[in-house]
Amino acid sequence: MNVWLVCASALLVAGLVPVVWGVATGPIGRRVVAQNFGTSVVCLVMLLLAQGYGRPSYTDLALVLAVLGPVGTLVYARLLADELGETAPLARAATVVAIVVTAPVVIASCVATGPGRAAVKLVVVGVLLGAGNVIASRTLSADGRASSRASHG
Repeated sequence: MNVWLVCASALLVAGLVPVVWGVATGPIGRRVVAQNFGTSVVCLVMLLLAQGYGRPSYTDLALVLAVLGPVGTLVYARLLADELGETAPLARAATVVAIVVTAPVVIASCVATGPGRAAVKLVVVGVLLGAGNVIASRTLSADGRASSRASHG
């Protein structure tokens, strides 16, 4: 077992405990935010596992998850707009935590990988995770839903 696998295990436990609690309890808004945060945690764990096991293909899985995770959140926000109501879930806190954790994982993975296409892919995954979390957070907030309803009629 190496340091990458220890970090992956720690992130998995520390990240998924609040995700499972958020998805299993509380209002629908908190459940959607927890689902989005869960995709971020799993994506970062995949990056750490890619380094720990020396399998660059795990980075491809993280890339796909970084794209599809926030898209799934946007679909939930659209389909559950009535249930979400006017109460804004605490999406901003989860977004800040996701971005704060994403930066060191991506930077450490880039340093370990060295310059090249693999490092560019890692940076793309990090940017997609950050941007996806910000977009999902804005969509889930009451302001984002209000502006969306105003533009759609």
